Amino acid sequence: MAINYSHLRSLTARELISALSRDGFVLDRQAGAHQLYLHSDGRRVTVSFHRPGETFEIKTLRTMIELQAHWTGEDLKRLKLTR
Repeated sequence: MAINYSHLRSLTARELISALSRDGFVLDRQAGAHQLYLHSDGRRVTVSFHRPGETFEIKTLRTMIELQAHWTGEDLKRLKLTR
């Protein structure tokens, strides 16, 4: 299922980190504003965490969701990030 990013335009760092935790990612380390989350299956996601309420640009979301976390549209529904 393709990911509809129009539903994710207001995703904040806090919401993304919460979803990563629900999916089994754990914080490995932090360097400045960048937090690295690891999953037991080897996936790695870097979240740029400047301000908790700040939303991400679509290009940044795509990188974190598709290329790093390898989430699908179904995963986003399961994690309650989309309807």
